[in-house]
Amino acid sequence: MALDGVALLDKPEGITANAALQRVRRALGAAKAGHTGTLDPMATGLMLLAFGEATKFAQRWLEADKVYLTRVRFGVATSTGDAEGEVIARAPVSFGAEALQAVLPRFLGTIEQVPPMVSALKHEGKPLYRYAREGVVIERAARPVTIHELRLIEWDEALAAATLYARVGKGTYIRTLAEDLGAALGVPAHIDRLRRLAIGPFSLEEARTLTEWEEAGESGREWLLPPDALVRDLPCVTLDVARTQAFLAGQRIGRAALGDSLSSGMVRVYGSNDEDKPLFIGLGEYEPTRGLSPKRVIANITPPSSRVPVIPAE
Repeated sequence: MALDGVALLDKPEGITANAALQRVRRALGAAKAGHTGTLDPMATGLMLLAFGEATKFAQRWLEADKVYLTRVRFGVATSTGDAEGEVIARAPVSFGAEALQAVLPRFLGTIEQVPPMVSALKHEGKPLYRYAREGVVIERAARPVTIHELRLIEWDEALAAATLYARVGKGTYIRTLAEDLGAALGVPAHIDRLRRLAIGPFSLEEARTLTEWEEAGESGREWLLPPDALVRDLPCVTLDVARTQAFLAGQRIGRAALGDSLSSGMVRVYGSNDEDKPLFIGLGEYEPTRGLSPKRVIANITPPSSRVPVIPAE
């Protein structure tokens, strides 16, 4: 039986994001799997894992805001910007929490950030981290990133370490943020802990550990969110039986059949079966002059008995 849905995983430290994905995939007995954004092996916390038809909607969460809890060690720099790298610089730390608090506002809003060498960004088709492993440094241009919130949670005087809460936009590297904070205070820095607390509206509080997923096996399927959980931030429309068939066949739905409530953009689309029960059938793009065009269509429709009700966009 095909498996379509979304798993919220609390990734443990010490394994790659893909290894964690594959272990959950095997536990659930899923054939097709993907995730909405990687985490380094040293990092823990929330990953959104998509299975089956849900993988069609996973990419859009790569650009979602994310929330992290990290610990920054001041006075020490490493080759990777985290605790897994070799120490490359040391300096005494003479400041405390008050000085750190004073520089945090400089990093709020849209700032310029140079991506780290140890990252999945590509240069000539090759990830930067592979160049880094070979000892090759590629020149990287600074890119604009957005930091919505940055708060000091705890200051450890003995370690010269700060636990920070950061809510950031797409493309923000927490390791680089730590190094830049250190530079602003005149010392090297790196992170030795990183935990992702949220991806958009999805929270770590709703996630289950890798151990829980593996111990549950295929019975863990009952914990999965339906595929439309990944698109519930979009407006929705429900089609009648005839137009459901047309949409699934790749045909555009005229504006007259949709009413006047939609605006231009992506729309989650629910269809009807012969009993007129709503079911999620994919995403369409609405244009006032053209109507609704299919963009991502569910290939295998969930049986009526297990369909979920239409949930309005938040």
